Amino acid sequence: MSRYVPNLRSDARSVTRDRQSEVPTPVLITEKRSQATNVSETAKLLLAGGVAGALSKSATAPLARLTILYQVKGLQQSTGVLQKLSLQQAVQQVIRQEGIHALWKGNGVTMLHRLPYSAVNFWAYEQFTQQWQQCFPSATNHSQDAVLRRLVAGGAAGMCACTLAYPLDLVRTRLAAQTTSTYYTGIWHALSTIVKDEGLFGLYRGLGATLTQVAPSLAINYCAYETLRSYWLMHEPGRQAPTVTMSLASGSVAGLVSSTATFPLDLIRRRMQLQGQGGCEVHYTSYSHAFSTVIRREGFQGLYHGILPEYYKVVPGVAIAFCTYELMKSMLGVQTNVSNR
Repeated sequence: MSRYVPNLRSDARSVTRDRQSEVPTPVLITEKRSQATNVSETAKLLLAGGVAGALSKSATAPLARLTILYQVKGLQQSTGVLQKLSLQQAVQQVIRQEGIHALWKGNGVTMLHRLPYSAVNFWAYEQFTQQWQQCFPSATNHSQDAVLRRLVAGGAAGMCACTLAYPLDLVRTRLAAQTTSTYYTGIWHALSTIVKDEGLFGLYRGLGATLTQVAPSLAINYCAYETLRSYWLMHEPGRQAPTVTMSLASGSVAGLVSSTATFPLDLIRRRMQLQGQGGCEVHYTSYSHAFSTVIRREGFQGLYHGILPEYYKVVPGVAIAFCTYELMKSMLGVQTNVSNR
């Protein structure tokens, strides 16, 4: 009876080959590290953007509420005639009619909306900027190409974020526009009621008008901020990130410029969003019709109802958002576009 004698040398070579095949090559290690870095950078950018947006919106929520009420004529006497109230009088009226908590009415849905909106907005801007720089590597941060890049990246980022989070923006507007009468009792009730009353597409009522306003607003916003930021840093050799003062000042100017340029578009957007609420009559058949109707009935100045509280809201709001975003990126160690903006 023959006995099996193992070939130890052959088996050893086989084991060695198996172990070698299990060891990842330098290319695979590099790819895995690159993928992990990309995921990490994405998570950091989303977190930084989300926190920046949530903080700035919470800080300016009372002024945002007043702006909406001015735009949709929610500050009225019992006769229904719009009062010409000062900002202080408007605050006192809201508190008197609804309580001090009413200044933050709709802020819960604002947070639900702002976290994904702002996160995607800042992340998309960084991605569009990075792709543009890869396509046009010779462009400098102080050229006309850089201005065009910031405009395009800002507008595209705004459209992506707005489309993603639009239903929550619609609900936020309708909750904030309620004064003495209440049709929607909360976020989920508003979502379900809108779908029941107006259909699924009711959640996207006014989206076209919103994109028309958001794209140029954020394009101007990012362009103004990044251009001022780049100018500051150009005169600070060796500095890659702006100081808090630089960021707040640049953000304030950016907010003022973009708000002035696009406020009429925002007013039309708000009014179109409120159409059909509770079965109410639809006054505007299109974006252009809404514009002409407001001008005919209220004059050109009607397009700027609520511009003062808008300034009070946007100037600090944009400044806080950009400043917080810069600080969060620095704290998290974000490397995306860190030296080329």
